[in-house]
Amino acid sequence: MRYAIIGAGLSGLTCATEIRRADPEATIDVYEAEDRIGGKLLTVPFESGPTDMGAEAFLAIRADATAYFESLGLSKYLVSPSGLRSTVYSGGQLHDLPTGGVMGIPSSSAPVAHLVSADTAARIDAEGEAEAIDWQLGQDQSIGRLVRERYGDEVVDRVVSALLGGVYSCLADDLGVRATVPQLAAALDALAQTGEKVTLSAAVARCEAARPQRKPEDKPAPVFAGFEGGYAVVYEALAEASEADIHLDAFITGITRELRGYRVSGGEEGLYDRVILATPAPTTAMLLRAVAPEASASLKSVKLASSVVVGMKFNSDAGLPEKSGILVAADEPEMRVKAFTLSSKKWPHLGQRGGALVRASFGRFGQDDLVRAAEDDLVDWALDDLQKITGFDGRDAELSEIYVQRWFGGLPRFDETHLTTVDTVRSELVEVPGLEVAGAWAGGVGVPAVIADARKAVERLLE
Repeated sequence: MRYAIIGAGLSGLTCATEIRRADPEATIDVYEAEDRIGGKLLTVPFESGPTDMGAEAFLAIRADATAYFESLGLSKYLVSPSGLRSTVYSGGQLHDLPTGGVMGIPSSSAPVAHLVSADTAARIDAEGEAEAIDWQLGQDQSIGRLVRERYGDEVVDRVVSALLGGVYSCLADDLGVRATVPQLAAALDALAQTGEKVTLSAAVARCEAARPQRKPEDKPAPVFAGFEGGYAVVYEALAEASEADIHLDAFITGITRELRGYRVSGGEEGLYDRVILATPAPTTAMLLRAVAPEASASLKSVKLASSVVVGMKFNSDAGLPEKSGILVAADEPEMRVKAFTLSSKKWPHLGQRGGALVRASFGRFGQDDLVRAAEDDLVDWALDDLQKITGFDGRDAELSEIYVQRWFGGLPRFDETHLTTVDTVRSELVEVPGLEVAGAWAGGVGVPAVIADARKAVERLLE
C-alpha cells in the first residue's frame, strides 16, 4: 500500500507513525513545504541548550498523550514544571491568576475580586437572579459576548481574554464557547436539557462540582509536562519511528483522483492508494479543490491567527519574579506583549543553565502588523514591557541570545461557527474514499488534541 502525507508537522508525523505501526510494509511519503520537520513545534539550539520557540508544554493530565510519548521511548525526557504560579498584569500591577472557575470564568466573585471593581463583583454574584440565558441545546456562541452580557467587560478583558489569548492567539470575543471551553458548553446544555434555569454561574458551578475531589494530604499531580531537549525529541522520534521518506522543500500544488488512486502534483511519480492532508485549513482547502470541491469551499471560512515569539537569554536573573509566567490583561493600555513565559523559573531543567530564559509573545487575531514588525522593534518592546511589569532590566542583565520566531497563520480561529465547519468538511469527505484530513483546525489546539486527531484520522483511513 502506498501512502502520501502532506505536512511534516506533529499531525503529519503522527499519521505516518500510526500507518507504519498498522502496516509495516507500507510505502509512506511525507511532503513538507518548509526546510524542516516539526511544523509549529520548533526547538532552537541556543548556546545554553535547546530551547522551544513553539509549544513548550502539554497537558500531562491527558493520559493518552503521556502514554503515546512513552510508546515512542520518550519517558526519560519528560520533565515537570516547578509549580510556581502564573500571574496577570492588570491595573498596572501583577496579580495571581484566579483559581477555580473555568478558563478564568468564576461561579462567584471571590476568585476575581482582586481583579475587578466592586460593581462587577456584585454583578457576578447577582447573575443567578438575572433573566435566564436563551441557550439552545448544541449551539455555540462567542464566549466573550456571553461573559460580557452576564458578568461585564472586566472579567473578559482582564482574565478570560488573557488566558485564551495564550492558547488561541485570539480575544475571547473571537472564540466560541463550545469550540474552546467544551465543558462549559456541556454544562449549559445540561441545564437546558433538565429544565433548570440556565445561568453562567450555575454552569460554571456544575463544571467545578464535576471535578475529582482531592484529599488535603494528596500532593497535586502536575497539570503540564515538557521535554528535556525540547520538542525536537518528539518530532525526531516520530520521524524515525515512521520510517517514512520525508521530502523537505516539497511544495504540493494539487491532488487529483484517478481510477486507481491519487496523483500528487509536486510529489513522487505514480499513484497513491491513500492520502492524508495534515496542513493548515487554507492549504487543505486549496488541495481539496479538485477531489472534494464542496469540502474545499466549506473550509475556506476558517480564519487564521498569527503570533510571534521572542526568546531571550540573559546572563542574570536578579530581579526576575519567582513566577512561571505573566499574562497581560487585554485592556491594559500601552502594552504590546500579550504574555511572558519565565521559562527558567517555570522549568527547573532550564533554570539549571544559569541566568534567565524568557519568552515574550505578541499577536492576536487581526494583529498581523505587529507580527510583521522589525526584529529590533520586537526585542525593544519585549524588554520595555518586561521592565515595566516586573522592574527587571533586561539590558543591564546582559542579553546574550535572541531568537525571533514568527508564526504567520499559526492557529485557526475557533469561533462559534468553527465546529460546524469541521463537521461539514468531515461529512463531505465521507464520499471521497482513501482521503483524510488532520491537524489543529480539525481536532483542536494543543499537542494531545493534535495527536489524538491524527490517530483517529489514520483509523478512519484504514477501516
